[in-house]
Amino acid sequence: MSDAAQPTLGVVFRPQSPPEALREIVEAVDASPAAELWLWEDCFLEGGVSTAAAALAWSSRVRVGIGLLPVPLRNAALAAMELATLERLAPGRVIAGLGHGVLDWMGQVGARVESPLTLLREYATAVRALLAGETVDAAGRYVALDRVALDWPPAAPPELVLGATRPKTLALAGELGDGVLLTGDTDVEALRAARAIVDEARAAAGRAGRARVIVYTALDPGRSDLRDAVLRRTDELAAAGADAVAFHGTASSPDPRPFLDVLS
Repeated sequence: MSDAAQPTLGVVFRPQSPPEALREIVEAVDASPAAELWLWEDCFLEGGVSTAAAALAWSSRVRVGIGLLPVPLRNAALAAMELATLERLAPGRVIAGLGHGVLDWMGQVGARVESPLTLLREYATAVRALLAGETVDAAGRYVALDRVALDWPPAAPPELVLGATRPKTLALAGELGDGVLLTGDTDVEALRAARAIVDEARAAAGRAGRARVIVYTALDPGRSDLRDAVLRRTDELAAAGADAVAFHGTASSPDPRPFLDVLS
């Protein structure tokens, strides 16, 4: 790797692996140098909250990210309850990702909304406030809460990131989130553009500190030059503004352990 500041490195447990494979992967990640393990709630495979709870219980130090919870599928108060519970069970090890979800999937379950951006704004605002221990009243287009407060808020809220690809959602992540989660097909130029949008929106909102930009990146774990490919991709993404990189395999080769061997 180059001498430049390196991003936090992690791997993804893709839901194309069966749930019963999770524990072995979690324990391997926890014993490796990887800092983060990311879980996907893709329809109609595995639940993000249930897998995160198991991963946190089966590990002792790795941070577990849910990337991401599709907001049309859950009431905002329920999401806050679930995330608060996870954070209290494993303080400082939860990364909560919220996003639109795949719109076609949302349509399949009768949850697609006319304005996904409005929903995400209302939802993220409410969840952030609830996790901060506030009593929330909301009468939005999609989120309606009447004097709702968590009885068991966490001592400190978990890191809250928004999944985004388009400019308006990227700006929302900078305004409301602790960071942004970018998909595995994000190239270097798209990453630079996303970094700029997020930073500008964060500054415009008067928020201090740097938003964390997390990038998924896909590689075939069976390639012969995997180590060189991982090092090269990490350097490229770091130079373009990534703060964290999570490597994942393909749908047909989802096991992330070859990446752990490279990171060791």
